[in-house]
Amino acid sequence: MREPLALVLPTYNERENLAPLLAAIFGLGLENLQVVVVDDNSPDGTGQLSDELAARQPHLHVVHRPAKAGLGTAYVEGFHWALAQGAEIILQMDADFSHDPVVLPRLLETLQAGADVALGSRYAPGGRIVNWSWPRQAISWLGNWYARTVLGLPVRDLTGGFKAYRRAVLEHIDLGTLSSVGYNFQIETTARAVWRGFRVVEISITFTERRSGRSKFNHGLMVEAFLNVWRFRRERPR
Repeated sequence: MREPLALVLPTYNERENLAPLLAAIFGLGLENLQVVVVDDNSPDGTGQLSDELAARQPHLHVVHRPAKAGLGTAYVEGFHWALAQGAEIILQMDADFSHDPVVLPRLLETLQAGADVALGSRYAPGGRIVNWSWPRQAISWLGNWYARTVLGLPVRDLTGGFKAYRRAVLEHIDLGTLSSVGYNFQIETTARAVWRGFRVVEISITFTERRSGRSKFNHGLMVEAFLNVWRFRRERPR
């Protein structure tokens, strides 16, 4: 794509994954791509490593935050950075290799074909999850079914975080009023996109448990998402 692209990568303790992930991303040769790492003062030195890598890669940028403040707020900060830089397409993905960089061109192709939001989906036909326990898979599937049912949305993977947005979507979903801090940020942004008339298209992906480090999933995040779905429902058009 000839349009300016920006990829937002929130990080917290991803030092082992960051360099090989960035090498894989830039190795795709995507034209006009800028990558911004939003680091929450990772104790393992991810932020320092990001600066070192950025000194050698002019298309890599780093936003440092003083402390861990949640995935949702990290994405919002990264989105604001991307919009201010003039990006027309904004991508997001995890920094732990659970999202395979080779899928990025497919997300962009989906936008070229007419989507406003392209979503890498574990639950679209052909999608799958690798290296998760059955209880973890069951919690994820039930959580998505629950959110989809309560919100009345046609999206199978509402908690999916591998996305590409057209600029207009982020400009119209009111980033400043997003209330989500944790993983339910994914539900809130996708729901607002659908409710504002944007076309969300899912493409199947293989989601693989992180390559290195510890998962940040916990039961508190699950409860947060469960309760907030009902708050999101109040925004649904009548």
